[in-house]
Amino acid sequence: MNDFSWGQLVNPEFYIKLGGIYLVLFIVFAETGLFAGFFLPGDSLLFLSGIYSKELIREIIYIKSDFLSVFLLSCLISIAGIIGNEIGYWFGKKSGTYLYNKKDTFLFKKKYLFQAKEFYEKHGGRAIILARFLPMLRTFAPIIAGIVQMNKGKYLLYNVLGSTAWSFSLVFAGHYLYNIFLNEFNFDLKRHIETIVLIMVIVTTTPVVAKLLFQKNKDKSQD
Repeated sequence: MNDFSWGQLVNPEFYIKLGGIYLVLFIVFAETGLFAGFFLPGDSLLFLSGIYSKELIREIIYIKSDFLSVFLLSCLISIAGIIGNEIGYWFGKKSGTYLYNKKDTFLFKKKYLFQAKEFYEKHGGRAIILARFLPMLRTFAPIIAGIVQMNKGKYLLYNVLGSTAWSFSLVFAGHYLYNIFLNEFNFDLKRHIETIVLIMVIVTTTPVVAKLLFQKNKDKSQD
């Protein structure tokens, strides 16, 4: 820890080596369960966890099978994500009552709450699933769902689907892509963690930026 630098906080390998599977699961939970978790690594952490799946699972139980190790790790991460989302939804629902009773101010307009509620009624399921794969949005989507009082049963269903798809796709991708690159091309992904993180950030944030720019241009054309 004497060589600690602030840049390590965005490096998922730092968390894996620091706290192992327990810290990985806490971070997955904190990204949506704790309001301040938006700055924590998400997609890149899961991808890298797939690479270190055997080491992580052996902290809990010894499993010889590669597939079972990756499968169990994906299940645990999925559960942590589901619980985190449920906490975020609960927090939003509790604070939503206050916001609906709050008077409009310069920074707060109640009409945006009703617009968000209308959006979640039409596209809430898709929003919850897709937000899982997008940094920042996966932190706030559950909270907003709670604020606008999205149907609890519907929310839980899409929470489970989104968390499962997110965890299994990224963990399995990390594990098997690592083996393919190592065995077929003699290319060790562990030695290029910074590049992997950068690629993951670009891939997951580009759709969000593109959507914002498209919406901004659309609004200008309508003015």
